Amino acid sequence: MAAITVPGKAANGLGPGEGGPPEPGRRGLVQKVRRNLSAYGFLVGALLCFGFFTWYPMVREVIMSFQKTRRGTTTWVGMENLQRIFNDPAFWQAWRNTLLYTGLALLLGFAVPFVVAIVLNELRHARSYLRILVYLPVMMPPVASVLLFKYFYDPDFGLFNHILAFFHLPTSAWLNSTSTAMLSVVIASTWMNMGGATLIYLAALQTIPGELYEAAELDGAGLLRKIWHVTIPQTRLILSLLLLLQIVATMQVFVEPFLLTGGNGPQGSTTTVVYLVYQYAFNFNNYGSASALGLVMLLVLAGFSAVYVRLSRETD
Repeated sequence: MAAITVPGKAANGLGPGEGGPPEPGRRGLVQKVRRNLSAYGFLVGALLCFGFFTWYPMVREVIMSFQKTRRGTTTWVGMENLQRIFNDPAFWQAWRNTLLYTGLALLLGFAVPFVVAIVLNELRHARSYLRILVYLPVMMPPVASVLLFKYFYDPDFGLFNHILAFFHLPTSAWLNSTSTAMLSVVIASTWMNMGGATLIYLAALQTIPGELYEAAELDGAGLLRKIWHVTIPQTRLILSLLLLLQIVATMQVFVEPFLLTGGNGPQGSTTTVVYLVYQYAFNFNNYGSASALGLVMLLVLAGFSAVYVRLSRETD
């Protein structure tokens, strides 16, 4: 006698979810989850690390910027910390120094790696060795690089003054002068960090079709005109991206002025915003003001990045 089956039921009378065979869609979902279980595990670990070490400190900083801690007691003070830092003369001096450092770093640290990349791209021999040589400062510990330049800047037996004296040029106080202290910091920072930008520029240059340069040569273009009309337009995306990243990075400079000039420099000429945050937190034990200053810097950089991205989209 033939068995009678009910729609939605298996031959044994059990439907899906009642001990019968799983539905095809459910079976595929289970297999997909099992297959990607390890990937989900790595993703959860990365999200936990990102949330704990990145987002939690940011949220904690925002909360602390409206609080004040004294003798283990934390109280809510509202805008008092912001008012305190805005009334501090060191706040405005730190911003002027930071903007000066950023401007000088763009003149040197943005242009020099691009020029070096163009030179390396034109070479036909020993290109690989020169790439290693250019990238070598990036592989060195930042502290070692900064201390090396501190030795170079020594007014008595430093390398730079020996070179100036050899060519009968006037020597400089370098880090001990208000007119050259910030420039000295920028030179050291440029040498330390130019290797990564140079290799990125070099990779972008090698993607430019050679036919464009050949067409420019047929039109009688020289080296400078080829760079202006071919190289720069073809690498505009990389240039704009690294410009944004460099501005954000240079606005947060700390290691170089801290190790070269002790942070303040002569008459406070190298005091940056991040070093002022360090002073508030660890020299004055005022974590509320330090958090408020960090929040101000976060808002400034976020606003600049938003405006920059908006203008870049309109230009594109």
